[in-house]
Amino acid sequence: MTIEIAKEARQQAIASIERYFRENMEEPIGNIAAGALLGFFLEEVGPIVYNKAVADVQERLQARISEVDLEVHEDEFQYWRKFDRQKKGK
Repeated sequence: MTIEIAKEARQQAIASIERYFRENMEEPIGNIAAGALLGFFLEEVGPIVYNKAVADVQERLQARISEVDLEVHEDEFQYWRKFDRQKKGK
């Protein structure tokens, strides 16, 4: 699966890469090179982050699913118990 980002996010990421190079490297990086570097990281490293995020979501969903029975559970055969409790209360 190819990881795509929105055009605006891509522009912001490229600007961030350019700034990083200006402030932390001896040589600045141009817009085209920054875009190529971003593309490389999205293709090479992006799947690691994506797969980790998917695994985290699966884990959280599984935890929520295991709690559903606690949230929506109804005890069975309660009709007569209601009347038995009323009789004991009299």
